[in-house]
Amino acid sequence: MNNRMQGQAPHVPTGGVRHYGERVFNAERRDPYEQGGKYREPTQCSGCGAIWHRGRWQWGAAPVGAQAAVCPACRRIHDKLPAGTVVLEGDFAVVHRDELVRLVRNVAEREGREHPLHRLMQVAETPERVVIETTDIHLPQRIGEAVQSAYDGDLDVRYGDNEYSARVIWRR
Repeated sequence: MNNRMQGQAPHVPTGGVRHYGERVFNAERRDPYEQGGKYREPTQCSGCGAIWHRGRWQWGAAPVGAQAAVCPACRRIHDKLPAGTVVLEGDFAVVHRDELVRLVRNVAEREGREHPLHRLMQVAETPERVVIETTDIHLPQRIGEAVQSAYDGDLDVRYGDNEYSARVIWRR
């Protein structure tokens, strides 16, 4: 006789991950701007100057003879197609717009020093809200969490179901 339990699978834990190693983030959702293979090393982005070294884009001086390419972030900026959007809205956001935009820029600068592909594309201010567009899907979440931590309010983070996108809305 088999000692294994027959019947139903164990209780599904919070987050909906049913099996060990299953990812909450959909691995099938890929960035269409990401190159299918690896770049030859060394490669330097002709747009921003980032270099492809040891399997990732990073800041630094390119060695002599580096190949030229355009990094995914520069391609997104050129195509004007953001991967992430942050919306800051509400009465508080209108009154404290300058502080919020300064915080957003500081978070983006800090993130961009470590990750060259995480950049702001545009900060658009209207009378009732601030809309920030980014080149990746991780920076919007970090911006939203920083604003939430500093000013409270309601934060809503959503990732696209069938596309490589993120939308963050903060209200107060």
